[in-house]
Amino acid sequence: MAIPAVANIAKIPELRKRLLYTLLLLAVARIGVFIPTPGIHVSALQRLVRGQTVFDIFNLFSGGALSNFSIFALGIMPYISASIIIQLLTVAVPALEKLSKEGEQGRKIITQYTRYGAVLLAFIQGFGISYGLQQQKVLLPGVGGISYYILTMLTLATGTCFIMWLGEQITERGVGNGISLIIFAGIVTHIPQGFRDAWATKDQFAGLFGFLLLLGFIFAVISTIIFFERAHRRIPIQYAKRVVGRKVYAGQSTHLPLKLNSAGVIPPIFASSLILFPATIAQFGNHAALKTVANLLSTGWLHTTLYVSLIVFFTYFYTAVTFNPMDVADNVRKQGGFIPGIRPGQSTSEYIDRILSRITLGGAIYLAGVCVLPEILTKQFGIPSSLASTFGGTSLLIVVGVAIDTLSQIEAHLMTRNYEGLLGEGKGRFRGRRG
Repeated sequence: MAIPAVANIAKIPELRKRLLYTLLLLAVARIGVFIPTPGIHVSALQRLVRGQTVFDIFNLFSGGALSNFSIFALGIMPYISASIIIQLLTVAVPALEKLSKEGEQGRKIITQYTRYGAVLLAFIQGFGISYGLQQQKVLLPGVGGISYYILTMLTLATGTCFIMWLGEQITERGVGNGISLIIFAGIVTHIPQGFRDAWATKDQFAGLFGFLLLLGFIFAVISTIIFFERAHRRIPIQYAKRVVGRKVYAGQSTHLPLKLNSAGVIPPIFASSLILFPATIAQFGNHAALKTVANLLSTGWLHTTLYVSLIVFFTYFYTAVTFNPMDVADNVRKQGGFIPGIRPGQSTSEYIDRILSRITLGGAIYLAGVCVLPEILTKQFGIPSSLASTFGGTSLLIVVGVAIDTLSQIEAHLMTRNYEGLLGEGKGRFRGRRG
Protein backbone atom coordinates (compact mmCIF):
# COMPACT_ATOMS: atom_id res chain seq x y z
CA MET A 1 0.00 0.00 0.00
CA ALA A 2 1.62 3.21 -1.17
CA ILE A 3 1.93 6.13 1.25
CA PRO A 4 0.60 8.67 -1.30
CA ALA A 5 -2.48 6.47 -1.78
CA VAL A 6 -3.14 6.50 1.95
CA ALA A 7 -2.57 10.26 2.00
CA ASN A 8 -5.44 10.63 -0.49
CA ILE A 9 -7.82 9.67 2.32
CA ALA A 10 -7.12 12.97 4.08
CA LYS A 11 -7.97 14.90 0.88
CA ILE A 12 -11.63 13.81 0.95
CA PRO A 13 -13.47 15.69 3.74
CA GLU A 14 -16.41 13.25 3.84
CA LEU A 15 -14.18 10.17 4.06
CA ARG A 16 -11.95 11.85 6.63
CA LYS A 17 -14.96 12.65 8.82
CA ARG A 18 -16.30 9.11 8.46
CA LEU A 19 -12.98 7.59 9.54
CA LEU A 20 -12.63 9.91 12.53
CA TYR A 21 -16.23 9.22 13.53
CA THR A 22 -15.61 5.46 13.32
CA LEU A 23 -12.44 5.68 15.42
CA LEU A 24 -14.20 7.85 18.01
CA LEU A 25 -17.08 5.41 18.49
CA LEU A 26 -14.70 2.43 18.62
CA ALA A 27 -12.77 4.27 21.35
CA VAL A 28 -16.02 4.74 23.29
CA ALA A 29 -16.73 1.01 22.97
CA ARG A 30 -13.24 0.21 24.28
CA ILE A 31 -13.61 2.57 27.25
CA GLY A 32 -16.80 0.80 28.29
CA VAL A 33 -14.89 -2.50 28.52
CA PHE A 34 -13.12 -1.21 31.65
CA ILE A 35 -16.25 0.02 33.51
CA PRO A 36 -17.21 -2.85 35.85
CA THR A 37 -20.75 -3.89 36.65
CA PRO A 38 -21.69 -2.88 40.25
CA GLY A 39 -21.29 -5.48 42.98
CA ILE A 40 -18.68 -7.74 41.34
CA HIS A 41 -15.37 -8.77 42.89
CA VAL A 42 -13.38 -8.57 39.64
CA SER A 43 -10.24 -10.32 40.94
CA ALA A 44 -12.25 -13.29 42.23
CA LEU A 45 -14.09 -13.52 38.90
CA GLN A 46 -10.85 -13.51 36.93
CA ARG A 47 -9.50 -16.34 39.08
CA LEU A 48 -12.71 -18.27 38.43
CA VAL A 49 -12.63 -18.01 34.63
CA ARG A 50 -8.85 -18.22 34.13
CA GLY A 51 -7.81 -21.06 31.80
CA GLN A 52 -11.35 -22.08 30.76
CA THR A 53 -11.66 -22.38 27.00
CA VAL A 54 -15.26 -21.29 26.71
CA PHE A 55 -14.51 -18.06 28.59
CA ASP A 56 -11.31 -17.43 26.62
CA ILE A 57 -13.30 -17.47 23.38
CA PHE A 58 -16.21 -15.44 24.74
CA ASN A 59 -13.80 -12.99 26.36
CA LEU A 60 -11.98 -12.61 23.04
CA PHE A 61 -15.20 -11.74 21.20
CA SER A 62 -16.19 -9.27 23.91
CA GLY A 63 -12.79 -7.57 23.78
CA GLY A 64 -11.93 -8.45 27.39
CA ALA A 65 -15.26 -7.19 28.77
CA LEU A 66 -16.18 -10.57 30.26
CA SER A 67 -12.99 -10.96 32.32
CA ASN A 68 -13.62 -7.48 33.78
CA PHE A 69 -17.38 -8.16 33.90
CA SER A 70 -17.91 -4.67 32.57
CA ILE A 71 -21.15 -3.06 31.45
CA PHE A 72 -20.37 -4.51 27.98
CA ALA A 73 -19.79 -8.05 29.31
CA LEU A 74 -22.45 -9.56 27.02
CA GLY A 75 -21.00 -7.67 24.08
CA ILE A 76 -22.85 -7.96 20.82
CA MET A 77 -23.65 -11.67 21.23
CA PRO A 78 -27.34 -11.18 22.18
CA TYR A 79 -27.84 -9.21 18.97
CA ILE A 80 -26.10 -11.90 16.94
CA SER A 81 -28.19 -14.63 18.59
CA ALA A 82 -31.37 -12.64 17.91
CA SER A 83 -30.29 -12.23 14.27
CA ILE A 84 -29.94 -16.00 13.96
CA ILE A 85 -33.41 -16.58 15.39
CA ILE A 86 -35.05 -13.92 13.20
CA GLN A 87 -33.36 -15.20 10.03
CA LEU A 88 -34.44 -18.76 10.81
CA LEU A 89 -37.99 -17.53 11.41
CA THR A 90 -37.87 -15.55 8.15
CA VAL A 91 -37.57 -18.83 6.28
CA ALA A 92 -40.22 -20.62 8.35
CA VAL A 93 -42.83 -17.86 8.94
CA PRO A 94 -44.60 -16.58 5.78
CA ALA A 95 -45.34 -13.15 7.33
CA LEU A 96 -41.65 -12.50 8.04
CA GLU A 97 -40.68 -13.84 4.61
CA LYS A 98 -43.12 -11.39 3.04
CA LEU A 99 -41.64 -8.56 5.10
CA SER A 100 -38.12 -9.43 3.95
CA LYS A 101 -39.24 -8.97 0.32
CA GLU A 102 -40.82 -5.55 0.86
CA GLY A 103 -37.60 -3.65 0.34
CA GLU A 104 -36.14 -1.11 2.73
CA GLN A 105 -39.29 -0.71 4.82
CA GLY A 106 -39.57 -4.46 5.42
CA ARG A 107 -35.92 -4.70 6.39
CA LYS A 108 -36.37 -1.88 8.91
CA ILE A 109 -39.24 -3.76 10.59
CA ILE A 110 -37.20 -6.98 10.73
CA THR A 111 -34.26 -5.04 12.19
CA GLN A 112 -36.58 -3.66 14.86
CA TYR A 113 -37.75 -7.19 15.71
CA THR A 114 -34.08 -8.20 15.98
CA ARG A 115 -33.42 -5.39 18.45
CA TYR A 116 -36.36 -6.43 20.62
CA GLY A 117 -35.11 -10.02 20.56
CA ALA A 118 -31.61 -8.90 21.50
CA VAL A 119 -32.90 -6.98 24.53
CA LEU A 120 -34.95 -9.99 25.66
CA LEU A 121 -31.97 -12.32 25.31
CA ALA A 122 -29.76 -9.82 27.14
CA PHE A 123 -32.17 -9.86 30.10
CA ILE A 124 -32.25 -13.66 30.10
CA GLN A 125 -28.47 -13.97 29.89
CA GLY A 126 -28.06 -11.24 32.50
CA PHE A 127 -30.23 -13.11 34.97
CA GLY A 128 -28.45 -16.42 34.31
CA ILE A 129 -25.00 -14.91 34.76
CA SER A 130 -25.94 -12.89 37.85
CA TYR A 131 -27.46 -15.97 39.47
CA GLY A 132 -24.37 -18.02 38.65
CA LEU A 133 -22.00 -15.37 40.00
CA GLN A 134 -23.88 -15.29 43.28
CA GLN A 135 -23.66 -19.08 43.50
CA GLN A 136 -19.91 -18.90 42.86
CA LYS A 137 -19.49 -16.29 45.62
CA VAL A 138 -17.62 -13.70 43.55
CA LEU A 139 -19.74 -10.75 44.72
CA LEU A 140 -18.68 -7.99 47.06
CA PRO A 141 -19.74 -8.28 50.72
CA GLY A 142 -23.37 -7.37 51.33
CA VAL A 143 -24.32 -7.69 47.63
CA GLY A 144 -26.92 -10.20 46.46
CA GLY A 145 -30.60 -10.97 46.27
CA ILE A 146 -33.31 -9.74 43.94
CA SER A 147 -32.03 -6.17 43.85
CA TYR A 148 -28.64 -7.42 42.62
CA TYR A 149 -30.31 -9.55 39.92
CA ILE A 150 -32.38 -6.62 38.66
CA LEU A 151 -29.43 -4.20 38.72
CA THR A 152 -27.18 -6.63 36.82
CA MET A 153 -29.87 -7.44 34.25
CA LEU A 154 -30.54 -3.76 33.60
CA THR A 155 -26.84 -2.91 33.42
CA LEU A 156 -25.93 -5.69 30.98
CA ALA A 157 -29.02 -5.16 28.81
CA THR A 158 -28.31 -1.41 28.66
CA GLY A 159 -24.70 -2.13 27.72
CA THR A 160 -25.82 -4.42 24.91
CA CYS A 161 -28.29 -1.79 23.63
CA PHE A 162 -25.57 0.85 23.69
CA ILE A 163 -23.19 -1.43 21.77
CA MET A 164 -25.94 -2.08 19.19
CA TRP A 165 -26.47 1.66 18.83
CA LEU A 166 -22.74 2.27 18.38
CA GLY A 167 -22.58 -0.41 15.68
CA GLU A 168 -25.53 1.06 13.80
CA GLN A 169 -24.08 4.56 13.99
CA ILE A 170 -20.75 3.35 12.61
CA THR A 171 -22.50 1.54 9.74
CA GLU A 172 -24.63 4.58 8.90
CA ARG A 173 -22.20 7.45 9.42
CA GLY A 174 -18.78 5.81 9.51
CA VAL A 175 -16.84 3.34 7.39
CA GLY A 176 -17.44 -0.40 7.39
CA ASN A 177 -19.91 -2.63 9.19
CA GLY A 178 -20.25 -1.33 12.75
CA ILE A 179 -21.01 -4.64 14.47
CA SER A 180 -18.11 -6.37 12.73
CA LEU A 181 -15.73 -3.51 13.52
CA ILE A 182 -16.59 -3.63 17.24
CA ILE A 183 -15.75 -7.35 17.32
CA PHE A 184 -12.67 -6.61 15.21
CA ALA A 185 -11.46 -3.96 17.67
CA GLY A 186 -11.94 -6.33 20.59
CA ILE A 187 -9.84 -9.03 18.95
CA VAL A 188 -7.10 -6.67 17.74
CA THR A 189 -6.58 -5.28 21.23
CA HIS A 190 -5.71 -8.82 22.40
CA ILE A 191 -3.03 -9.35 19.75
CA PRO A 192 -0.22 -7.41 21.57
CA GLN A 193 -1.01 -9.37 24.73
CA GLY A 194 -0.92 -12.57 22.67
CA PHE A 195 2.56 -11.77 21.39
CA ARG A 196 3.67 -10.98 24.93
CA ASP A 197 2.32 -14.32 26.18
CA ALA A 198 3.94 -16.12 23.26
CA TRP A 199 7.30 -14.54 24.09
CA ALA A 200 6.88 -15.31 27.79
CA THR A 201 6.21 -19.00 27.05
CA LYS A 202 8.73 -19.37 24.23
CA ASP A 203 10.93 -21.66 26.36
CA GLN A 204 8.13 -24.25 26.26
CA PHE A 205 8.25 -24.31 22.46
CA ALA A 206 11.94 -24.57 21.49
CA GLY A 207 12.81 -21.02 22.60
CA LEU A 208 13.34 -18.32 19.99
CA PHE A 209 12.98 -20.83 17.16
CA GLY A 210 9.54 -21.81 18.44
CA PHE A 211 8.51 -18.15 18.68
CA LEU A 212 9.63 -17.51 15.09
CA LEU A 213 7.85 -20.68 14.04
CA LEU A 214 4.66 -19.34 15.61
CA LEU A 215 5.06 -16.07 13.70
CA GLY A 216 5.52 -18.03 10.47
CA PHE A 217 2.42 -20.08 11.24
CA ILE A 218 0.37 -16.92 11.83
CA PHE A 219 1.59 -15.46 8.54
CA ALA A 220 0.69 -18.70 6.72
CA VAL A 221 -2.83 -18.72 8.22
CA ILE A 222 -3.39 -15.06 7.28
CA SER A 223 -2.17 -15.72 3.71
CA THR A 224 -4.50 -18.72 3.43
CA ILE A 225 -7.47 -16.70 4.68
CA ILE A 226 -6.79 -13.87 2.23
CA PHE A 227 -6.50 -16.35 -0.65
CA PHE A 228 -9.81 -18.07 0.13
CA GLU A 229 -11.65 -14.84 0.97
CA ARG A 230 -10.84 -13.44 -2.48
CA ALA A 231 -11.31 -16.70 -4.41
CA HIS A 232 -14.37 -16.85 -6.67
CA ARG A 233 -15.83 -18.80 -9.57
CA ARG A 234 -16.57 -16.81 -12.72
CA ILE A 235 -19.67 -17.75 -14.72
CA PRO A 236 -19.50 -16.31 -18.28
CA ILE A 237 -22.39 -14.04 -19.28
CA GLN A 238 -23.02 -13.09 -22.93
CA TYR A 239 -25.16 -10.07 -23.85
CA ALA A 240 -26.77 -9.91 -27.28
CA LYS A 241 -26.71 -6.86 -29.54
CA ARG A 242 -29.23 -4.26 -28.35
CA VAL A 243 -30.87 -1.25 -30.00
CA VAL A 244 -31.73 1.59 -27.61
CA GLY A 245 -33.26 4.55 -29.42
CA ARG A 246 -30.92 5.36 -32.30
CA LYS A 247 -27.92 3.70 -30.71
CA VAL A 248 -26.83 0.12 -31.34
CA TYR A 249 -24.93 -1.57 -28.51
CA ALA A 250 -22.73 -4.46 -29.60
CA GLY A 251 -22.83 -7.75 -27.76
CA GLN A 252 -20.63 -7.89 -24.67
CA SER A 253 -19.01 -10.68 -22.72
CA THR A 254 -18.70 -10.43 -18.97
CA HIS A 255 -18.89 -12.78 -16.00
CA LEU A 256 -20.83 -13.36 -12.81
CA PRO A 257 -18.42 -13.80 -9.85
CA LEU A 258 -19.55 -16.30 -7.21
CA LYS A 259 -17.50 -16.06 -4.03
CA LEU A 260 -16.10 -19.25 -2.58
CA ASN A 261 -17.03 -17.92 0.85
CA SER A 262 -20.17 -15.87 0.26
CA ALA A 263 -21.17 -16.00 3.93
CA GLY A 264 -17.99 -14.32 5.22
CA VAL A 265 -17.36 -14.46 8.97
CA ILE A 266 -21.04 -14.84 9.87
CA PRO A 267 -21.11 -18.69 10.18
CA PRO A 268 -18.29 -18.91 12.77
CA ILE A 269 -19.81 -16.07 14.80
CA PHE A 270 -23.27 -17.64 14.69
CA ALA A 271 -21.90 -21.09 15.56
CA SER A 272 -19.78 -19.73 18.42
CA SER A 273 -22.67 -17.76 19.91
CA LEU A 274 -24.96 -20.79 19.88
CA ILE A 275 -22.36 -23.01 21.56
CA LEU A 276 -21.16 -20.40 24.04
CA PHE A 277 -24.62 -19.39 25.27
CA PRO A 278 -25.65 -22.71 26.91
CA ALA A 279 -22.07 -23.43 27.96
CA THR A 280 -21.81 -20.06 29.71
CA ILE A 281 -25.09 -20.52 31.57
CA ALA A 282 -24.19 -24.07 32.59
CA GLN A 283 -20.71 -23.07 33.76
CA PHE A 284 -22.10 -20.84 36.50
CA GLY A 285 -24.20 -23.55 38.10
CA ASN A 286 -23.18 -25.83 40.94
CA HIS A 287 -25.02 -28.90 39.65
CA ALA A 288 -22.99 -31.81 38.35
CA ALA A 289 -25.23 -32.18 35.30
CA LEU A 290 -24.69 -28.55 34.34
CA LYS A 291 -20.92 -28.94 34.73
CA THR A 292 -21.02 -32.00 32.47
CA VAL A 293 -22.92 -30.06 29.82
CA ALA A 294 -20.43 -27.19 30.05
CA ASN A 295 -17.46 -29.54 29.64
CA LEU A 296 -19.03 -31.33 26.66
CA LEU A 297 -19.84 -28.05 24.93
CA SER A 298 -16.44 -26.51 25.68
CA THR A 299 -14.03 -29.25 24.60
CA GLY A 300 -13.92 -32.74 23.21
CA TRP A 301 -15.20 -34.46 20.11
CA LEU A 302 -18.82 -33.37 20.73
CA HIS A 303 -17.81 -29.72 20.77
CA THR A 304 -15.75 -30.09 17.59
CA THR A 305 -18.46 -32.05 15.77
CA LEU A 306 -21.20 -29.62 16.78
CA TYR A 307 -19.06 -26.59 15.93
CA VAL A 308 -18.13 -27.88 12.48
CA SER A 309 -21.72 -28.93 11.76
CA LEU A 310 -23.07 -25.51 12.74
CA ILE A 311 -20.46 -23.74 10.58
CA VAL A 312 -21.39 -25.86 7.55
CA PHE A 313 -25.12 -25.31 8.19
CA PHE A 314 -24.85 -21.54 8.63
CA THR A 315 -22.59 -21.23 5.59
CA TYR A 316 -25.30 -22.75 3.41
CA PHE A 317 -28.09 -21.00 5.28
CA TYR A 318 -26.61 -17.50 5.14
CA THR A 319 -25.60 -17.93 1.50
CA ALA A 320 -29.17 -18.96 0.66
CA VAL A 321 -30.57 -15.95 2.54
CA THR A 322 -28.27 -13.37 0.92
CA PHE A 323 -28.00 -14.80 -2.62
CA ASN A 324 -31.10 -15.77 -4.62
CA PRO A 325 -30.23 -17.55 -7.90
CA MET A 326 -33.74 -16.94 -9.28
CA ASP A 327 -33.45 -13.16 -8.83
CA VAL A 328 -29.99 -13.18 -10.45
CA ALA A 329 -31.27 -15.23 -13.40
CA ASP A 330 -34.23 -12.87 -13.86
CA ASN A 331 -31.98 -9.80 -13.80
CA VAL A 332 -29.63 -11.33 -16.37
CA ARG A 333 -32.59 -12.23 -18.62
CA LYS A 334 -34.15 -8.76 -18.36
CA GLN A 335 -30.85 -7.18 -19.45
CA GLY A 336 -30.69 -9.44 -22.50
CA GLY A 337 -27.93 -11.68 -21.14
CA PHE A 338 -27.54 -15.43 -21.05
CA ILE A 339 -25.03 -18.08 -20.05
CA PRO A 340 -23.63 -19.82 -23.15
CA GLY A 341 -25.22 -23.24 -23.51
CA ILE A 342 -27.86 -22.59 -20.83
CA ARG A 343 -31.43 -21.48 -21.54
CA PRO A 344 -32.52 -18.23 -19.82
CA GLY A 345 -34.92 -18.34 -16.88
CA GLN A 346 -35.39 -21.45 -14.78
CA SER A 347 -32.50 -23.36 -16.38
CA THR A 348 -30.11 -20.49 -15.63
CA SER A 349 -31.30 -20.33 -12.04
CA GLU A 350 -30.77 -24.08 -11.56
CA TYR A 351 -27.33 -23.87 -13.17
CA ILE A 352 -26.24 -21.01 -10.88
CA ASP A 353 -27.69 -22.77 -7.84
CA ARG A 354 -25.85 -26.00 -8.70
CA ILE A 355 -22.50 -24.22 -9.03
CA LEU A 356 -23.13 -22.17 -5.89
CA SER A 357 -23.91 -25.30 -3.87
CA ARG A 358 -20.64 -26.91 -4.96
CA ILE A 359 -18.38 -23.97 -4.20
CA THR A 360 -20.23 -23.26 -0.93
CA LEU A 361 -19.25 -26.73 0.24
CA GLY A 362 -15.62 -25.82 -0.36
CA GLY A 363 -16.12 -22.55 1.49
CA ALA A 364 -17.76 -24.35 4.43
CA ILE A 365 -14.89 -26.85 4.67
CA TYR A 366 -12.38 -23.98 4.56
CA LEU A 367 -14.21 -22.11 7.34
CA ALA A 368 -14.50 -25.21 9.51
CA GLY A 369 -10.84 -26.07 9.02
CA VAL A 370 -9.68 -22.60 9.95
CA CYS A 371 -11.97 -22.36 12.99
CA VAL A 372 -10.88 -25.64 14.61
CA LEU A 373 -7.23 -24.53 14.55
CA PRO A 374 -7.26 -23.30 18.20
CA GLU A 375 -8.41 -26.72 19.39
CA ILE A 376 -5.68 -28.44 17.37
CA LEU A 377 -3.03 -26.03 18.69
CA THR A 378 -4.16 -26.59 22.28
CA LYS A 379 -4.45 -30.39 22.18
CA GLN A 380 -1.63 -31.38 19.84
CA PHE A 381 1.00 -28.74 20.62
CA GLY A 382 0.14 -27.78 24.20
CA ILE A 383 -0.29 -24.08 23.42
CA PRO A 384 -2.32 -22.27 26.14
CA SER A 385 -5.98 -21.84 25.22
CA SER A 386 -5.85 -18.04 25.56
CA LEU A 387 -2.92 -17.86 23.14
CA ALA A 388 -4.54 -20.31 20.73
CA SER A 389 -7.78 -18.32 20.78
CA THR A 390 -5.97 -15.07 20.01
CA PHE A 391 -4.01 -16.44 17.06
CA GLY A 392 -6.46 -19.21 16.14
CA GLY A 393 -8.48 -19.44 13.00
CA THR A 394 -11.72 -17.75 14.09
CA SER A 395 -10.09 -14.58 15.41
CA LEU A 396 -7.76 -14.20 12.43
CA LEU A 397 -10.66 -14.96 10.07
CA ILE A 398 -12.71 -12.14 11.58
CA VAL A 399 -9.77 -9.71 11.61
CA VAL A 400 -8.77 -10.38 8.00
CA GLY A 401 -12.34 -10.50 6.68
CA VAL A 402 -13.41 -7.26 8.36
CA ALA A 403 -10.17 -5.55 7.29
CA ILE A 404 -10.73 -6.53 3.64
CA ASP A 405 -14.34 -5.31 3.69
CA THR A 406 -13.43 -2.01 5.36
CA LEU A 407 -10.55 -1.35 2.96
CA SER A 408 -12.83 -2.10 0.01
CA GLN A 409 -15.28 0.56 1.25
CA ILE A 410 -12.49 3.07 1.72
CA GLU A 411 -11.23 2.38 -1.77
CA ALA A 412 -14.74 2.77 -3.18
CA HIS A 413 -14.83 6.29 -1.71
CA LEU A 414 -11.45 7.04 -3.28
CA MET A 415 -12.42 5.70 -6.70
CA THR A 416 -15.64 7.75 -6.81
CA ARG A 417 -13.51 10.89 -6.31
CA ASN A 418 -11.15 9.87 -9.16
CA TYR A 419 -8.31 9.01 -6.81
CA GLU A 420 -6.14 5.95 -7.24
CA GLY A 421 -6.99 2.95 -5.12
CA LEU A 422 -5.11 1.96 -2.00
CA LEU A 423 -2.87 -0.35 -4.01
CA GLY A 424 -1.99 2.28 -6.58
CA GLU A 425 -2.65 2.49 -10.30
CA GLY A 426 -2.60 -0.81 -12.17
CA LYS A 427 -2.04 -2.89 -9.03
CA GLY A 428 -5.53 -4.26 -8.56
CA ARG A 429 -8.16 -3.34 -6.04
CA PHE A 430 -9.37 -4.52 -2.68
CA ARG A 431 -12.56 -6.48 -3.09
CA GLY A 432 -14.88 -7.28 -0.22
CA ARG A 433 -16.91 -10.47 -0.03
CA ARG A 434 -19.53 -8.96 -2.33
CA GLY A 435 -16.96 -7.49 -4.74
